[in-house]
Amino acid sequence: MLLVYVQKITPRVSYTFKQICKRILGLDVDFTSKIESFIAYDGPKLSYGKQPLGKELYFQSVDLLFEHGFNEVDVQVLPWEDTQCFFRVKHNNATLPFDIFAASFYLLTRYEEYLPHVKDELGRFSATESIAYQNGFLQEPVVDIWAYKFKNTLKNKYPEIEFQERTYDVLPILYINQTFAYWQKGILRSLGGGIRDLWQLKINQVTDRIKVALGLKKDPYNTFDFIINLQKKRLRKCIMFFGLGDYTNYEKNINYNNPEHREVIKHVSDYVDVGLKVSFDAISDLSTLKEEKIRIENIVNRQLRYSLCAFYKIKLPEAYRNFIELEIQDDFSMGYPGHSGFRAGTCTPFLFYDLDYEVQTPLVIYSFCCTPKSFENAENEYAVKQELIAYLEKIKKVNGLFIPIFSNGLFSELNEQTYWRSLFEFIWNTYEDREN
Repeated sequence: MLLVYVQKITPRVSYTFKQICKRILGLDVDFTSKIESFIAYDGPKLSYGKQPLGKELYFQSVDLLFEHGFNEVDVQVLPWEDTQCFFRVKHNNATLPFDIFAASFYLLTRYEEYLPHVKDELGRFSATESIAYQNGFLQEPVVDIWAYKFKNTLKNKYPEIEFQERTYDVLPILYINQTFAYWQKGILRSLGGGIRDLWQLKINQVTDRIKVALGLKKDPYNTFDFIINLQKKRLRKCIMFFGLGDYTNYEKNINYNNPEHREVIKHVSDYVDVGLKVSFDAISDLSTLKEEKIRIENIVNRQLRYSLCAFYKIKLPEAYRNFIELEIQDDFSMGYPGHSGFRAGTCTPFLFYDLDYEVQTPLVIYSFCCTPKSFENAENEYAVKQELIAYLEKIKKVNGLFIPIFSNGLFSELNEQTYWRSLFEFIWNTYEDREN
């Protein structure tokens, strides 16, 4: 166990050190503010503060982990060996040139998203507003990289120290915005869609729409058996998020009470985990969220555990507080739909820290790495595959979790980019035997 001396043990200090030491590095950590206890401890130890106590392993702190609420913070990103960091420290005896704990806290809590910023048309925090994008490290899991630099420092000082090594993994996510393209859409919606296709001279789609409506052809978005068959061949954790919100300008799925819709969700839940794609209105409305939660629980006959916000919109901190209120355990909304990378600077799940209340919550945040939209500028299948491999290798170095997001429509014959099925199979099968 690692003992950390700190003059004042704040919730921020406890949260950050436990994330880095326990959840990333697999090392138990405890804290003391008593000099006598620190001196008497004969195991691995360090001090964190403004001044060292003596000649111990010392990490200089900035003020962030000892403050309350949020204020304008001066962030100056600088090169550091093979990465970048901020919150530079200058004490001659400091073990590292940056306060990696404060920097990690800043990214993990999404501190910058509480500060004034320009939102996009959907009210979201844009990737281009982030310090990671502006300083060119959005594509790097810097919190995990910093943690491993910290690990090497500890091992140099205490060669006998033991870490519980994690193994990296892949968790594919399916975002189901519309369960069907044509099937069960109703007369008015089908007629309107058919007229639109005719106007755009999409004759094949008009023909397919008629065949699906007559039951002569399977709906092109009904690609769920493709995933299920992969699961039968090789077991892997995968989560599908279905939307069950009422029809609005943002929600275009068929009615949650539709028997065909419910049957698909039940069928899928027999093979993979199912979560709720939280509707746009439910993101900030507790009563609407509660209704959607009840709907999916009634369909799959089990308590809802997983959430993913429509359009990947996270309204901090209200949305996460509502998830906690309704006992949702894991959220997968943390990422940017149009930019691949690590929104919170990490590829390790972490607990949501409420900056308003200064408390660590039980909600686990999973940061996804990429969506199909983030590859829109890729020239071809080879370019997309190479970028996916690059992320896999980065995450493998820090034993993290790679979370790519796909959709059922991506594997449809309606999608002109026909290579997504093979790329998904690549993700599903690659690195399956993690011992090799």
